[in-house]
Amino acid sequence: MTPLRLSVNVDHVATLRNARGGHFPDPVEAARACLAAGADGITIHLREDRRHIRDTDATRMAAEPGLRLNFEMAATEEMVGIALGLRPAACCLVPEKRQELTTEGGLDLLRAGPDLGAAIRRLAGAGIEVSVFVEPDAAQIAAAARLGAQAVELHTGTYAEAAPQARPALLARLRAGAEAAAAHGLACHAGHGLDVTTVEGIAAIPQISEVSIGYFLVGAAVFEGLPAAVRRMREAIARGRAQH
Repeated sequence: MTPLRLSVNVDHVATLRNARGGHFPDPVEAARACLAAGADGITIHLREDRRHIRDTDATRMAAEPGLRLNFEMAATEEMVGIALGLRPAACCLVPEKRQELTTEGGLDLLRAGPDLGAAIRRLAGAGIEVSVFVEPDAAQIAAAARLGAQAVELHTGTYAEAAPQARPALLARLRAGAEAAAAHGLACHAGHGLDVTTVEGIAAIPQISEVSIGYFLVGAAVFEGLPAAVRRMREAIARGRAQH
């Protein structure tokens, strides 16, 4: 079975810092704590409005020794330029609307203009692994392969936020999406809204090689500390993987 990486999104450490200004808590320090507790990488989303992660955070994170950085970004000229300067291990292209609280769904690759494909080619040409954030839909996944992405990240928010009795059908759709990704030669990641309960079903899907989780871990850190929350998430992932 493909190993399953845990990439911890530290955006909301920056949200907390920005509530008061200054430098504390530092998302780079949070990243170090996550890696020491067993995370495999770190995810940050540099938004157009810089509501949480700042440019200086991204620069420092990219320079951190031994840190596998997944850089979430809109496929804009500004962000492509920043990513090419940072050279993270991976970029995940996501939809972005200024008024949204958080990313609300996957990219619609079937309606994407030529700029998206051009952005993917430029990033991939620089040696960056490019994934696209999509719904677990066969047509969207096929489009990701045609556009030259190396991976898809399946949107798990609908599954994670559903009532428990509705989750099996949604999980089956995610499983079919992961199988479609593998059939197209794409790596398959997953993320959005996952916690220690809902991650187990995702971890049981053998084609999924990475999960990106942030908000739950930062929230849990208020009660148990960030390293303990990361370790508990790793245990939940291991339980899910063992179900296969």
